Amino acid sequence: MQSRLLAVITKGNHYFVALCPELGVASQGRTEKSALANLKEAVELFLEDEDVQQMLKETPLQKAKIETLSVHA
Repeated sequence: MQSRLLAVITKGNHYFVALCPELGVASQGRTEKSALANLKEAVELFLEDEDVQQMLKETPLQKAKIETLSVHA
């Protein structure tokens, strides 16, 4: 099964953090590329879990929506 999921990548103090908001799975790496590769591996391992597979059969994934937020600080 192939799925297209979102990856949100942010820069921390020392590492990049990659998050898949649809699944709540995150990973990190020293570069954006490595953070994304690590996230892909984490998502694939997460989706192998039998309980997760059963949950997804019962409740299919909802696509995340990314919006820009304007705030006054």
